[in-house]
Amino acid sequence: FEGHIVSLLYSVWKGFCLKPAVSCIGHDWEDIPDFLGAKYGEVARRLDLSFNQLRSLTGLKAFSQLEELIVDNNLLGNDLQLPRLPRLHTLTLNKNQFTDIEALLEHLAEVTPALEYLSLLGNEACPNQLVSMDKDEDDYQRYRYFVLHKLTKLKFLDTRRVTQWEWSEAEARGAFMKVVKPKNDQDTASDVRSESTTTPYTPLPRGSKDVRNHKGVFTKCRYVYYGKHSEGNRFIRNDQL
Repeated sequence: FEGHIVSLLYSVWKGFCLKPAVSCIGHDWEDIPDFLGAKYGEVARRLDLSFNQLRSLTGLKAFSQLEELIVDNNLLGNDLQLPRLPRLHTLTLNKNQFTDIEALLEHLAEVTPALEYLSLLGNEACPNQLVSMDKDEDDYQRYRYFVLHKLTKLKFLDTRRVTQWEWSEAEARGAFMKVVKPKNDQDTASDVRSESTTTPYTPLPRGSKDVRNHKGVFTKCRYVYYGKHSEGNRFIRNDQL
């Protein structure tokens, strides 16, 4: 098994590109094995770990010289923690389980300062029709502005090169372009129930409800009756006087 990776590394290095590359596609790994970093961490410039079952990338600590990382079709989520990769300029995380775009971008800005090419297609955090048919081009464009606002060196995002117009928009209003998913009806109903059980609604100040320290309340009414047939105190009961 290791010999297969070594031959692939050597052939890519000598034949198809100038940089050493390691490809470990479709092995159902849940973690990066220790032998991979021990044997190839110092020489690998490109690493492809697509189509595994990875939930963590802690094994990347040994790949200090890494420039390109491909981790498509895995199980990575919002708890992703990358080691600092100062040389990394290309990162693809397509079809994983990211939902919190802001947390991911802030982490990438911290640990991948040279990042220029990023792809997040197929994640809920990337609002396009690959993950939800109710998303449209406007949602996706706002997402692009927000990403560019966070990662200021990007040249290519998902399937498109970043344009000068996008940079201008991201600089002007990218901070306000975060796409927020509204709560569903069930969450809203539970919030209403919790509020109603703890603090029932009342238009009066809290002090007016305290039986030990009752206070009168004076205020202005928002509505003024100008009619000629005022009902006066018709609806006030004797026990309320």
